[in-house]
Amino acid sequence: MPKPSISIRRRRFLQGAAAVGMSFSLPKRSAAASGKVNFYNWDTYIGETTLEDFTKATGIEVQYDLFADNDELFAKLRNGNPGYDLIVPSNDYVERMISADMLVPLDHSKIPNMKNLDPAFLDPAHDPGRKYTVPYMWGTIGIGYRKSKVKSTPDSWAALYQSDEYANHIALLGEAQTVMQMALKLMGKSLNDWTDENIAAAEAMIIAQKKNITAFAPDNGQDLLLAGEVDLAQEWNGDIQQAMDEDDDISYSVPKEGTLIWEDALAIPKGGPNPDGAHELINYLLDAEVGAKIADFIYYATPNAAARKLLGPEYNENPVIFPSQETLEKSEISIYPGQEIISKIDAAWTRIKAAG
Repeated sequence: MPKPSISIRRRRFLQGAAAVGMSFSLPKRSAAASGKVNFYNWDTYIGETTLEDFTKATGIEVQYDLFADNDELFAKLRNGNPGYDLIVPSNDYVERMISADMLVPLDHSKIPNMKNLDPAFLDPAHDPGRKYTVPYMWGTIGIGYRKSKVKSTPDSWAALYQSDEYANHIALLGEAQTVMQMALKLMGKSLNDWTDENIAAAEAMIIAQKKNITAFAPDNGQDLLLAGEVDLAQEWNGDIQQAMDEDDDISYSVPKEGTLIWEDALAIPKGGPNPDGAHELINYLLDAEVGAKIADFIYYATPNAAARKLLGPEYNENPVIFPSQETLEKSEISIYPGQEIISKIDAAWTRIKAAG
């Protein structure tokens, strides 16, 4: 998708850095890593020159491939790793991959920049003690919208799931579990309450609304907004903030019912050809300056405390990036429900996609 103005981003980063008196230097290469790292990541989710800078600093090349959502990532690796060294699953998919024995335990001695992380992120329920992952970014899911096309701020999931006011101008995400979880929030349920009754009710709600939905977008709802193809898009907060930089008629709302608080993490899948190189890249991404440049470019909340110190108030006080305490209290983290429930969700999603 189109990127925000680099000159504005760079100026904001450097002002923050100057405020704390930082000098910049590239991390040094370890003796263990070499060759090429195959990195599988979300779209629009890395700094403009991060990977080129990594290669210059370490001599390690990066093959960079993109996936649209966690379902695609999991499906790609489920039957054996096709050659990826580093991946970026979300927290509940981390649990799923650990359960399926798909991840390599990390060697923390090879990731000294873990010292830069906010301690609040070091012992999460989905990966106690950070045995398999380190946090990359976190954030919310909400409604990106075109201000000139709405009568008032769309502050409820009902605008996407139950209203015909924006018929044929609505995009939902393409990820089954996430789309159904927001339906559960609208119903006043926990987004982790996967009873058969709740799954059936969420399925019926989405099928009834399908006539008004333009697309189940594979992580490109922001592009549909920018192109004027939809007026409302269910999307990740940082993607909408990027679109807001391109078009001041676009804004972002977290619905009053609450939302999903997610964390994406860096993990090494089993069967990758270069785990040493993957460790090297993880450590590089956790560098304070590198992490600040990434966060400043992609507009997601970084768990890297040292990186945040390099960024000014335009980043650290942005409510699109860092939700209010009130929003956090109404929102939830997704928990892996187990394969039996996943199968039920997938079956419901198949029926939703097939419905006329």
